[in-house]
Amino acid sequence: MKLLALETANEQCSVSLIDENQVLFYKLDDRAKAQTQSILPMIEAAFQQAEVHVSDLDAIAFSRGPGSFSGVRINAAVTQALAWSHDVPVIPVSSLQALAQAAYRMYQLTEVTAVLDARMSEVYIASFQLNAQGLMQLVDEEQLLNYENAAAYQKYQMIGSGTKCIHPELNDYSNVQATAEDIATIAREHALKKHWLSADLALPVYLRDNAWKKIPEQGKA
Repeated sequence: MKLLALETANEQCSVSLIDENQVLFYKLDDRAKAQTQSILPMIEAAFQQAEVHVSDLDAIAFSRGPGSFSGVRINAAVTQALAWSHDVPVIPVSSLQALAQAAYRMYQLTEVTAVLDARMSEVYIASFQLNAQGLMQLVDEEQLLNYENAAAYQKYQMIGSGTKCIHPELNDYSNVQATAEDIATIAREHALKKHWLSADLALPVYLRDNAWKKIPEQGKA
């Protein structure tokens, strides 16, 4: 099994290539908004290092959002282009679930409320618990909420960039960021069970209606 995982849904960009047992390639470019310059060269580097071609992939996993509008769109577009051109299935992964998985990877937290800054005094939020397979699983619904409602929606320890929006005094885990490592970890189980979708369903999830109209209001896309 060969799985390519892509993460550009937020400020940084990362790529991972794995098989059923190990990581064959991983690279992170943490420069803000460098996704469009970085993603394709990083994918090519992954293929070269692992001596793999797109047609050898069993699936392509990607962070489908919610997150930065432009970042989510880049991730979905690159995934769909690669998958469609080589008839490779896709595995969409929630960026909030990946954030929760990162909290487990970095801090061994097993119950978290994942929160991403959505700009405009709002956050993307959902809560997760670790299952027996070591994967974070959703326990409520992904929501786009204002700060007050998000504080009321919180179930567990908050992690992610939205933490300091709601609780400025609690920044212990605000530095948690998901990478392609976390996308790959979640997607591996789906790939082994062949739980995937066709390329035309490599679609972004924004949670915010009319997201494209609000980019100027966000200050950052």
